[in-house]
Amino acid sequence: MQPSQIEKLFDEAPAHYEEEHQWLFRDFKAALNCGEIRAAEPDASKKSGWRANAWVKKGILLGFRMGAIADMSIDAAKQPFFDKSTYPVRAFAASDGVRIVPGGSSIRDGSYIGRGVICMPPMFVNVGAYVGEGTMIDSHALIGSCAQVGHNCHISAGSQIGGVLEPVGALPVIIEDDVLVGGNAGVYEGTVVKRRVVLGTGTILNRSIPVYDLVRDKVYTASETEPLIIPEEAIVVPGSRAVSHPCGAKWGLALQAAVIVKYRDSKTDARVQLEDLLR
Repeated sequence: MQPSQIEKLFDEAPAHYEEEHQWLFRDFKAALNCGEIRAAEPDASKKSGWRANAWVKKGILLGFRMGAIADMSIDAAKQPFFDKSTYPVRAFAASDGVRIVPGGSSIRDGSYIGRGVICMPPMFVNVGAYVGEGTMIDSHALIGSCAQVGHNCHISAGSQIGGVLEPVGALPVIIEDDVLVGGNAGVYEGTVVKRRVVLGTGTILNRSIPVYDLVRDKVYTASETEPLIIPEEAIVVPGSRAVSHPCGAKWGLALQAAVIVKYRDSKTDARVQLEDLLR
């Protein structure tokens, strides 16, 4: 598949989508499902270590444009389900090696789910997402559109990995290999979480929240051109920072922050390691 084919169809929308256009989109979606193409991929030349693939995002958006609302209900009376015909629930076979535990989980077509992934109910993976081998997605967790999650990660219960579909050139949220995202944590707006990071329960990361590194005496923030980047093996917990405005000082107000309190060691590894019995 040539990226130029997708970009041309996206940029020069025809009056009607013909069968050849439908086949092009099906091939595109199949390539997403098998991980052959990704909304973002590693790039050592970039400060973040990643680059967005705008043409892939255009292809995903193209699917919404091409699709019509269709009845996908298993039982329309008990649980109606209406969505774009181009994005049904993704089909799996036992041979794919993915555990989808019963209880209301949903994985949208056009997403890559690696072998050994465990999906605890109810969880949701949106179109364009990439979830690497051996990762666990716990109950009530969200993997947003185009989010990239590495292998052997643990996305804990109630956590959210935000989606970044538009603008097409924007880097989506990146969770690299062996990361633990604690319960009710949230990672948004193209933040890059590097290898073996541990995010404590309730930690929120986005472009507006500074991260204070107590170990290295640094403050990490996003810029106009670069995302927030959390360094490898950091242990990050929720924190706060005092409001310097006179009214804020008078009222004792504080704003949200995140704090790196240490970096991983053998004790940390023992505490966060997933039990082999779960596999």
